[in-house]
Amino acid sequence: MSSDIAIRAHSIKKGFESYEKPSDRLKRSVFALLGRLAPASPLRRFFQRRSQECVRVFWALKGVDFEIARGETVGIIGRNGSGKSTLLQIICGTLAPTEGTIHTAGRIAALLELGSGFDAEYTGRENIYINGQLHGLTRDQIDERLETIIEFAEIGRFIDQPVKTYSSGMFVRLAFAVIAHVDADILVIDEALAVGDAFFTQKCMRFLRRFQQNGTVLFVSHDSSAVRSLCKRVIWLDRGDVRDMGAAKDVCTRYFEAFYERQANASRNDQDESAERMQASLIAATSAASSQSADQRQRFLKTPDATATKITNFCIDPHDLGTQRTTTLIESVQLTNEQGGAVTWVVGRERVLLRVSTRHGAHGAPVVAFFLKDRLGQPLFGDDTSLTKTQVANGASDLLFAEFLFEMPILPPGDYAITVLVADRAGETPVVLDCVHDALIIKSETASVTTGLVGLPMANVKLYTQEVIEET
Repeated sequence: MSSDIAIRAHSIKKGFESYEKPSDRLKRSVFALLGRLAPASPLRRFFQRRSQECVRVFWALKGVDFEIARGETVGIIGRNGSGKSTLLQIICGTLAPTEGTIHTAGRIAALLELGSGFDAEYTGRENIYINGQLHGLTRDQIDERLETIIEFAEIGRFIDQPVKTYSSGMFVRLAFAVIAHVDADILVIDEALAVGDAFFTQKCMRFLRRFQQNGTVLFVSHDSSAVRSLCKRVIWLDRGDVRDMGAAKDVCTRYFEAFYERQANASRNDQDESAERMQASLIAATSAASSQSADQRQRFLKTPDATATKITNFCIDPHDLGTQRTTTLIESVQLTNEQGGAVTWVVGRERVLLRVSTRHGAHGAPVVAFFLKDRLGQPLFGDDTSLTKTQVANGASDLLFAEFLFEMPILPPGDYAITVLVADRAGETPVVLDCVHDALIIKSETASVTTGLVGLPMANVKLYTQEVIEET
Protein backbone atom coordinates (compact mmCIF):
# COMPACT_ATOMS: atom_id res chain seq x y z
CA MET A 1 0.00 0.00 0.00
CA SER A 2 1.24 3.48 -0.88
CA SER A 3 2.81 5.42 1.97
CA ASP A 4 0.36 8.26 1.25
CA ILE A 5 -2.68 6.06 2.00
CA ALA A 6 -3.77 5.60 5.63
CA ILE A 7 -6.82 3.35 5.06
CA ARG A 8 -7.73 1.25 2.04
CA ALA A 9 -10.88 -0.88 1.85
CA HIS A 10 -11.34 -3.27 -1.06
CA SER A 11 -14.66 -5.03 -1.68
CA ILE A 12 -15.53 -5.22 2.02
CA LYS A 13 -18.54 -7.43 2.69
CA LYS A 14 -19.90 -8.38 6.07
CA GLY A 15 -22.74 -10.82 6.64
CA PHE A 16 -24.40 -11.75 9.92
CA GLU A 17 -26.01 -15.18 10.08
CA SER A 18 -29.30 -15.95 11.81
CA TYR A 19 -31.57 -19.01 12.03
CA GLU A 20 -35.33 -19.14 12.03
CA LYS A 21 -35.37 -22.20 14.31
CA PRO A 22 -32.69 -23.77 16.53
CA SER A 23 -32.97 -26.98 14.51
CA ASP A 24 -31.85 -25.12 11.38
CA ARG A 25 -28.40 -24.69 12.91
CA LEU A 26 -28.08 -28.47 13.26
CA LYS A 27 -29.43 -29.08 9.74
CA ARG A 28 -26.90 -26.70 8.30
CA SER A 29 -24.03 -28.50 10.01
CA VAL A 30 -25.26 -31.87 8.77
CA PHE A 31 -25.73 -30.71 5.17
CA ALA A 32 -22.32 -29.00 5.22
CA LEU A 33 -20.68 -32.23 6.44
CA LEU A 34 -22.45 -34.29 3.77
CA GLY A 35 -21.39 -31.81 1.15
CA ARG A 36 -17.75 -32.24 2.09
CA LEU A 37 -18.06 -36.06 2.09
CA ALA A 38 -20.08 -36.36 -1.13
CA PRO A 39 -17.91 -37.82 -3.93
CA ALA A 40 -19.80 -36.44 -6.93
CA SER A 41 -19.89 -32.74 -7.80
CA PRO A 42 -23.68 -32.55 -8.45
CA LEU A 43 -24.41 -34.20 -5.11
CA ARG A 44 -21.90 -31.98 -3.34
CA ARG A 45 -23.51 -28.86 -4.79
CA PHE A 46 -26.94 -30.16 -3.71
CA PHE A 47 -25.87 -30.50 -0.07
CA GLN A 48 -24.13 -27.11 -0.14
CA ARG A 49 -27.31 -25.51 -1.49
CA ARG A 50 -29.41 -27.15 1.22
CA SER A 51 -26.90 -25.98 3.81
CA GLN A 52 -27.27 -22.36 2.68
CA GLU A 53 -31.08 -22.63 2.70
CA CYS A 54 -31.01 -23.29 6.45
CA VAL A 55 -29.44 -19.95 7.31
CA ARG A 56 -30.48 -16.36 6.71
CA VAL A 57 -27.68 -13.87 6.10
CA PHE A 58 -28.06 -10.15 6.68
CA TRP A 59 -25.46 -8.27 4.66
CA ALA A 60 -24.49 -5.19 6.65
CA LEU A 61 -21.85 -4.28 4.04
CA LYS A 62 -22.16 -5.29 0.39
CA GLY A 63 -18.84 -4.45 -1.24
CA VAL A 64 -17.38 -1.21 0.10
CA ASP A 65 -14.37 0.35 -1.64
CA PHE A 66 -12.55 3.55 -0.66
CA GLU A 67 -9.17 5.05 0.14
CA ILE A 68 -8.30 7.66 2.77
CA ALA A 69 -5.06 9.58 2.46
CA ARG A 70 -2.76 10.41 5.35
CA GLY A 71 -3.78 13.58 7.13
CA GLU A 72 -7.29 13.53 5.64
CA THR A 73 -10.46 13.95 7.69
CA VAL A 74 -13.32 11.89 6.27
CA GLY A 75 -16.88 11.67 7.53
CA ILE A 76 -19.23 8.72 7.22
CA ILE A 77 -22.94 9.45 7.11
CA GLY A 78 -26.05 7.35 6.63
CA ARG A 79 -29.25 6.37 8.33
CA ASN A 80 -29.34 3.87 11.20
CA GLY A 81 -28.66 0.36 9.91
CA SER A 82 -26.62 1.50 6.92
CA GLY A 83 -23.44 -0.25 8.15
CA LYS A 84 -21.43 2.66 9.57
CA SER A 85 -20.53 1.09 12.93
CA THR A 86 -19.83 -2.27 11.31
CA LEU A 87 -17.37 -0.63 8.92
CA LEU A 88 -15.59 1.16 11.77
CA GLN A 89 -15.22 -2.06 13.74
CA ILE A 90 -13.67 -3.75 10.69
CA ILE A 91 -11.24 -0.84 10.25
CA CYS A 92 -10.28 -1.03 13.95
CA GLY A 93 -9.79 -4.80 13.73
CA THR A 94 -12.44 -5.77 16.28
CA LEU A 95 -14.57 -7.38 13.56
CA ALA A 96 -13.42 -9.50 10.61
CA PRO A 97 -14.95 -8.97 7.15
CA THR A 98 -16.76 -11.87 5.50
CA GLU A 99 -15.13 -10.97 2.19
CA GLY A 100 -12.66 -8.34 1.03
CA THR A 101 -9.56 -6.80 2.56
CA ILE A 102 -8.82 -3.80 4.76
CA HIS A 103 -5.37 -2.21 5.10
CA THR A 104 -4.38 0.48 7.60
CA ALA A 105 -1.07 2.27 8.13
CA GLY A 106 -0.17 3.40 11.64
CA ARG A 107 -1.61 3.16 15.13
CA ILE A 108 -5.40 3.45 15.41
CA ALA A 109 -7.17 5.05 18.38
CA ALA A 110 -10.90 4.46 18.42
CA LEU A 111 -13.79 5.90 20.38
CA LEU A 112 -16.65 3.62 19.40
CA GLU A 113 -19.68 2.56 21.41
CA LEU A 114 -19.92 3.82 24.97
CA GLY A 115 -17.77 1.82 27.40
CA SER A 116 -15.94 -0.25 24.78
CA GLY A 117 -12.50 -1.32 26.00
CA PHE A 118 -13.39 -0.79 29.68
CA ASP A 119 -13.92 -3.30 32.47
CA ALA A 120 -16.81 -2.11 34.62
CA GLU A 121 -15.46 -3.76 37.77
CA TYR A 122 -12.10 -1.94 37.65
CA THR A 123 -11.44 1.65 38.65
CA GLY A 124 -10.86 4.46 36.19
CA ARG A 125 -7.14 4.45 36.97
CA GLU A 126 -6.89 0.71 36.29
CA ASN A 127 -8.89 1.09 33.08
CA ILE A 128 -6.42 3.70 31.85
CA TYR A 129 -3.75 1.00 31.92
CA ILE A 130 -6.05 -1.56 30.27
CA ASN A 131 -7.21 0.79 27.52
CA GLY A 132 -3.75 2.24 26.99
CA GLN A 133 -2.24 -1.22 26.48
CA LEU A 134 -5.05 -2.06 24.04
CA HIS A 135 -3.89 0.95 22.02
CA GLY A 136 -0.27 -0.24 22.00
CA LEU A 137 1.28 1.66 24.89
CA THR A 138 3.70 0.00 27.28
CA ARG A 139 3.21 0.21 31.03
CA ASP A 140 6.16 2.61 31.32
CA GLN A 141 4.63 4.90 28.71
CA ILE A 142 1.31 4.88 30.56
CA ASP A 143 3.11 5.67 33.82
CA GLU A 144 4.66 8.75 32.20
CA ARG A 145 1.31 10.00 30.86
CA LEU A 146 -0.98 8.93 33.70
CA GLU A 147 -1.27 12.30 35.45
CA THR A 148 -1.78 14.12 32.16
CA ILE A 149 -4.57 11.70 31.20
CA ILE A 150 -6.26 12.09 34.58
CA GLU A 151 -6.01 15.88 34.34
CA PHE A 152 -7.52 15.82 30.82
CA ALA A 153 -10.43 13.62 31.94
CA GLU A 154 -11.41 15.98 34.78
CA ILE A 155 -13.36 13.42 36.79
CA GLY A 156 -11.64 14.13 40.11
CA ARG A 157 -11.84 11.54 42.88
CA PHE A 158 -13.96 9.24 40.68
CA ILE A 159 -10.74 8.13 38.98
CA ASP A 160 -10.33 5.60 41.82
CA GLN A 161 -13.97 4.44 41.71
CA PRO A 162 -15.21 1.45 39.65
CA VAL A 163 -16.30 2.64 36.21
CA LYS A 164 -19.65 0.89 36.67
CA THR A 165 -20.53 3.87 38.89
CA TYR A 166 -19.72 6.36 36.09
CA SER A 167 -22.25 8.37 34.15
CA SER A 168 -22.17 8.26 30.34
CA GLY A 169 -20.42 11.64 30.31
CA MET A 170 -17.68 10.38 32.65
CA PHE A 171 -17.21 7.31 30.43
CA VAL A 172 -16.57 9.55 27.42
CA ARG A 173 -14.26 11.85 29.38
CA LEU A 174 -12.02 8.96 30.42
CA ALA A 175 -12.11 7.23 27.02
CA PHE A 176 -11.28 10.41 25.10
CA ALA A 177 -8.53 11.30 27.58
CA VAL A 178 -6.83 7.98 26.86
CA ILE A 179 -7.02 8.14 23.06
CA ALA A 180 -5.77 11.74 23.18
CA HIS A 181 -2.48 10.51 24.66
CA VAL A 182 -1.67 7.30 22.74
CA ASP A 183 0.23 8.98 19.84
CA ALA A 184 -2.22 7.64 17.28
CA ASP A 185 -1.87 8.08 13.53
CA ILE A 186 -5.55 7.39 12.83
CA LEU A 187 -8.41 8.58 15.03
CA VAL A 188 -11.82 6.91 14.69
CA ILE A 189 -14.82 8.53 16.42
CA ASP A 190 -18.36 7.16 16.32
CA GLU A 191 -20.97 9.60 17.72
CA ALA A 192 -19.14 9.73 21.07
CA LEU A 193 -18.93 13.52 21.24
CA ALA A 194 -22.71 13.78 21.47
CA VAL A 195 -22.33 12.85 25.17
CA GLY A 196 -20.76 15.24 27.67
CA ASP A 197 -21.01 18.80 28.87
CA ALA A 198 -20.17 21.94 26.91
CA PHE A 199 -16.77 22.56 28.55
CA PHE A 200 -15.44 19.07 27.81
CA THR A 201 -16.85 19.07 24.26
CA GLN A 202 -14.98 22.30 23.55
CA LYS A 203 -11.77 20.75 24.91
CA CYS A 204 -12.24 17.67 22.71
CA MET A 205 -12.83 19.80 19.62
CA ARG A 206 -9.65 21.79 20.26
CA PHE A 207 -7.69 18.53 20.51
CA LEU A 208 -9.39 17.16 17.40
CA ARG A 209 -8.57 20.21 15.30
CA ARG A 210 -4.92 20.07 16.40
CA PHE A 211 -4.84 16.35 15.57
CA GLN A 212 -6.19 17.10 12.09
CA GLN A 213 -3.03 19.03 11.23
CA ASN A 214 -0.99 15.81 11.05
CA GLY A 215 -3.25 12.83 11.70
CA THR A 216 -6.03 11.00 9.86
CA VAL A 217 -9.56 11.24 11.24
CA LEU A 218 -12.57 9.05 10.47
CA PHE A 219 -15.67 10.69 11.91
CA VAL A 220 -19.19 9.22 12.08
CA SER A 221 -22.08 11.41 13.09
CA HIS A 222 -25.73 12.19 12.37
CA ASP A 223 -24.93 15.86 12.99
CA SER A 224 -24.53 17.32 9.50
CA SER A 225 -23.11 20.60 10.83
CA ALA A 226 -20.35 18.67 12.64
CA VAL A 227 -19.54 16.68 9.50
CA ARG A 228 -19.42 19.80 7.31
CA SER A 229 -17.29 21.63 9.86
CA LEU A 230 -14.71 18.90 10.48
CA CYS A 231 -14.55 16.87 7.27
CA LYS A 232 -13.28 17.68 3.81
CA ARG A 233 -14.69 14.50 2.28
CA VAL A 234 -17.71 12.34 3.12
CA ILE A 235 -18.70 8.74 2.41
CA TRP A 236 -22.45 8.13 2.30
CA LEU A 237 -23.45 4.57 3.21
CA ASP A 238 -26.93 3.35 2.33
CA ARG A 239 -28.01 -0.20 3.26
CA GLY A 240 -24.45 -1.48 3.12
CA ASP A 241 -23.48 0.18 -0.18
CA VAL A 242 -21.47 3.31 -0.88
CA ARG A 243 -24.18 5.54 -2.32
CA ASP A 244 -22.01 8.62 -2.76
CA MET A 245 -18.54 9.94 -2.01
CA GLY A 246 -17.08 13.40 -2.42
CA ALA A 247 -16.81 16.88 -0.93
CA ALA A 248 -18.50 17.14 2.48
CA LYS A 249 -20.89 19.95 1.57
CA ASP A 250 -22.02 18.36 -1.70
CA VAL A 251 -22.56 14.86 -0.32
CA CYS A 252 -24.41 16.11 2.78
CA THR A 253 -26.68 18.18 0.55
CA ARG A 254 -27.48 15.19 -1.67
CA TYR A 255 -28.02 13.03 1.43
CA PHE A 256 -30.66 15.36 2.84
CA GLU A 257 -32.24 15.86 -0.56
CA ALA A 258 -32.77 12.10 -0.76
CA PHE A 259 -33.93 11.94 2.84
CA TYR A 260 -36.62 14.55 2.28
CA GLU A 261 -37.48 13.52 -1.25
CA ARG A 262 -41.16 13.03 -0.54
CA GLN A 263 -41.48 16.46 0.97
CA ALA A 264 -39.56 17.98 -1.96
CA ASN A 265 -42.14 16.48 -4.35
CA ALA A 266 -45.04 18.34 -2.77
CA SER A 267 -47.59 19.95 -5.04
CA ARG A 268 -46.32 23.01 -6.92
CA ASN A 269 -49.85 24.35 -7.18
CA ASP A 270 -49.91 25.32 -3.50
CA GLN A 271 -46.62 27.15 -3.93
CA ASP A 272 -47.87 29.08 -6.96
CA GLU A 273 -51.05 30.14 -5.19
CA SER A 274 -49.12 31.58 -2.25
CA ALA A 275 -46.38 33.27 -4.30
CA GLU A 276 -48.25 36.54 -4.73
CA ARG A 277 -49.21 36.68 -1.04
CA MET A 278 -45.59 36.07 -0.01
CA GLN A 279 -44.34 38.82 -2.31
CA ALA A 280 -46.91 41.33 -1.01
CA SER A 281 -46.11 40.49 2.62
CA LEU A 282 -42.38 40.84 1.97
CA ILE A 283 -42.79 44.27 0.38
CA ALA A 284 -44.99 45.49 3.24
CA ALA A 285 -42.63 44.15 5.90
CA THR A 286 -39.58 45.67 4.19
CA SER A 287 -41.16 49.11 3.91
CA ALA A 288 -42.28 48.98 7.57
CA ALA A 289 -38.85 47.98 8.92
CA SER A 290 -36.31 50.73 9.59
CA SER A 291 -32.73 50.63 10.78
CA GLN A 292 -32.43 52.29 14.18
CA SER A 293 -28.82 51.41 14.96
CA ALA A 294 -25.50 51.62 13.16
CA ASP A 295 -22.18 49.87 13.62
CA GLN A 296 -19.75 52.33 15.23
CA ARG A 297 -16.96 51.04 12.99
CA GLN A 298 -18.86 52.18 9.88
CA ARG A 299 -18.98 55.67 11.35
CA PHE A 300 -15.22 55.47 11.92
CA LEU A 301 -14.55 54.47 8.32
CA LYS A 302 -16.63 57.43 7.05
CA THR A 303 -14.70 60.07 8.99
CA PRO A 304 -12.28 62.32 7.05
CA ASP A 305 -9.34 61.04 9.07
CA ALA A 306 -10.05 57.49 8.03
CA THR A 307 -9.64 58.20 4.32
CA ALA A 308 -5.90 58.49 4.74
CA THR A 309 -5.64 55.55 7.10
CA LYS A 310 -4.65 52.14 5.86
CA ILE A 311 -7.28 49.73 7.15
CA THR A 312 -6.00 46.17 7.62
CA ASN A 313 -8.01 43.22 8.81
CA PHE A 314 -7.25 41.73 12.21
CA CYS A 315 -7.01 38.06 11.25
CA ILE A 316 -6.52 35.30 13.81
CA ASP A 317 -7.74 31.77 13.19
CA PRO A 318 -9.57 30.56 16.34
CA HIS A 319 -8.45 27.00 15.60
CA ASP A 320 -4.77 27.99 15.87
CA LEU A 321 -5.06 29.38 19.40
CA GLY A 322 -2.98 27.56 22.01
CA THR A 323 -4.55 25.76 24.94
CA GLN A 324 -2.07 26.91 27.60
CA ARG A 325 -1.87 30.50 28.89
CA THR A 326 1.75 31.67 28.72
CA THR A 327 0.95 35.03 30.33
CA THR A 328 -2.04 36.10 32.41
CA LEU A 329 -3.36 39.44 31.21
CA ILE A 330 -7.13 38.91 31.08
CA GLU A 331 -8.64 39.58 34.50
CA SER A 332 -12.38 39.04 33.99
CA VAL A 333 -15.03 38.41 31.33
CA GLN A 334 -18.67 39.36 31.87
CA LEU A 335 -21.79 39.14 29.72
CA THR A 336 -24.64 41.32 30.95
CA ASN A 337 -27.94 42.73 29.75
CA GLU A 338 -28.62 46.43 29.40
CA GLN A 339 -29.61 46.62 33.08
CA GLY A 340 -26.29 45.12 34.18
CA GLY A 341 -27.61 41.68 35.13
CA ALA A 342 -25.52 38.62 34.28
CA VAL A 343 -26.65 36.74 31.14
CA THR A 344 -26.36 32.93 31.25
CA TRP A 345 -29.07 32.02 28.73
CA VAL A 346 -30.51 33.76 25.69
CA VAL A 347 -33.42 33.46 23.30
CA GLY A 348 -32.05 35.81 20.64
CA ARG A 349 -32.46 39.51 19.75
CA GLU A 350 -31.67 40.72 23.28
CA ARG A 351 -29.05 43.46 23.53
CA VAL A 352 -26.08 42.27 25.55
CA LEU A 353 -22.78 43.76 26.68
CA LEU A 354 -19.58 41.72 26.71
CA ARG A 355 -17.05 43.39 29.02
CA VAL A 356 -13.41 42.25 29.17
CA SER A 357 -10.91 43.66 31.65
CA THR A 358 -7.24 43.12 30.89
CA ARG A 359 -3.86 44.46 31.91
CA HIS A 360 -2.04 46.25 29.09
CA GLY A 361 1.34 46.50 30.82
CA ALA A 362 4.16 47.44 28.47
CA HIS A 363 2.14 46.60 25.38
CA GLY A 364 0.39 49.97 25.25
CA ALA A 365 -3.15 49.51 23.91
CA PRO A 366 -3.45 45.89 22.68
CA VAL A 367 -6.32 44.48 20.63
CA VAL A 368 -9.05 42.61 22.52
CA ALA A 369 -11.11 40.08 20.55
CA PHE A 370 -13.78 37.48 21.20
CA PHE A 371 -15.36 34.53 19.39
CA LEU A 372 -18.67 32.81 20.10
CA LYS A 373 -18.42 29.11 19.24
CA ASP A 374 -20.95 26.32 18.99
CA ARG A 375 -20.59 23.00 20.81
CA LEU A 376 -18.26 21.73 18.07
CA GLY A 377 -15.84 24.62 18.54
CA GLN A 378 -16.86 26.21 15.25
CA PRO A 379 -16.73 30.04 15.51
CA LEU A 380 -20.11 31.57 14.64
CA PHE A 381 -19.22 35.24 15.03
CA GLY A 382 -16.86 37.54 16.87
CA ASP A 383 -15.25 40.95 16.83
CA ASP A 384 -12.25 42.92 18.03
CA THR A 385 -11.14 46.42 19.00
CA SER A 386 -8.70 46.89 16.11
CA LEU A 387 -10.76 49.77 14.63
CA THR A 388 -11.50 51.36 17.99
CA LYS A 389 -9.67 54.53 18.93
CA THR A 390 -8.16 53.80 22.33
CA GLN A 391 -6.94 56.37 24.82
CA VAL A 392 -4.65 55.37 27.69
CA ALA A 393 -4.00 58.19 30.15
CA ASN A 394 -0.51 58.65 31.55
CA GLY A 395 -0.15 57.34 35.08
CA ALA A 396 -3.48 55.55 34.88
CA SER A 397 -4.10 52.04 36.15
CA ASP A 398 -2.72 49.24 34.02
CA LEU A 399 -6.24 47.85 33.66
CA LEU A 400 -7.86 48.24 30.25
CA PHE A 401 -11.55 47.60 29.57
CA ALA A 402 -13.05 46.44 26.28
CA GLU A 403 -16.82 46.51 25.72
CA PHE A 404 -18.84 44.97 22.89
CA LEU A 405 -22.51 45.96 22.75
CA PHE A 406 -24.52 43.93 20.26
CA GLU A 407 -27.80 42.16 19.63
CA MET A 408 -27.60 38.44 20.27
CA PRO A 409 -28.54 36.42 17.18
CA ILE A 410 -31.21 33.73 17.31
CA LEU A 411 -29.34 30.45 17.84
CA PRO A 412 -30.51 26.82 17.89
CA PRO A 413 -31.00 25.39 21.38
CA GLY A 414 -27.74 24.27 22.99
CA ASP A 415 -24.57 25.41 24.73
CA TYR A 416 -22.25 28.05 23.30
CA ALA A 417 -18.80 29.12 24.46
CA ILE A 418 -17.12 32.53 24.37
CA THR A 419 -13.36 32.65 23.86
CA VAL A 420 -11.55 35.90 24.64
CA LEU A 421 -8.02 36.91 23.66
CA VAL A 422 -5.60 39.84 23.86
CA ALA A 423 -3.13 40.41 21.04
CA ASP A 424 -0.38 42.82 20.07
CA ARG A 425 -0.56 43.99 16.49
CA ALA A 426 2.43 46.32 16.51
CA GLY A 427 3.96 44.25 13.71
CA GLU A 428 2.45 43.02 10.47
CA THR A 429 1.25 39.78 12.07
CA PRO A 430 -0.81 39.87 15.30
CA VAL A 431 0.79 38.11 18.27
CA VAL A 432 -1.56 36.56 20.84
CA LEU A 433 -0.51 37.61 24.33
CA ASP A 434 -3.22 35.83 26.34
CA CYS A 435 -6.23 33.67 25.51
CA VAL A 436 -9.02 32.26 27.69
CA HIS A 437 -10.92 29.40 26.10
CA ASP A 438 -14.53 28.92 27.23
CA ALA A 439 -14.40 32.06 29.37
CA LEU A 440 -18.19 31.92 29.45
CA ILE A 441 -20.72 29.22 28.60
CA ILE A 442 -24.20 30.43 27.66
CA LYS A 443 -27.28 28.42 26.78
CA SER A 444 -29.70 29.19 23.99
CA GLU A 445 -33.31 28.30 24.76
CA THR A 446 -34.98 29.50 21.58
CA ALA A 447 -37.11 27.33 19.33
CA SER A 448 -37.25 29.94 16.55
CA VAL A 449 -34.57 28.41 14.32
CA THR A 450 -36.28 26.16 11.81
CA THR A 451 -33.18 25.49 9.73
CA GLY A 452 -29.56 26.58 9.48
CA LEU A 453 -27.07 27.80 12.08
CA VAL A 454 -28.87 30.98 13.11
CA GLY A 455 -32.39 32.29 13.02
CA LEU A 456 -33.64 35.21 10.95
CA PRO A 457 -35.89 37.70 12.76
CA MET A 458 -39.21 37.86 10.95
CA ALA A 459 -40.72 41.33 10.46
CA ASN A 460 -44.15 39.74 9.95
CA VAL A 461 -45.59 36.22 9.84
CA LYS A 462 -49.19 35.52 8.77
CA LEU A 463 -51.48 32.54 8.29
CA TYR A 464 -54.86 33.13 6.63
CA THR A 465 -57.35 31.72 4.13
CA GLN A 466 -58.21 32.86 0.60
CA GLU A 467 -61.56 34.23 1.84
CA VAL A 468 -59.82 36.71 4.08
CA ILE A 469 -57.80 38.02 1.12
CA GLU A 470 -60.93 38.55 -0.98
CA GLU A 471 -62.68 40.39 1.86
CA THR A 472 -59.77 42.75 2.38
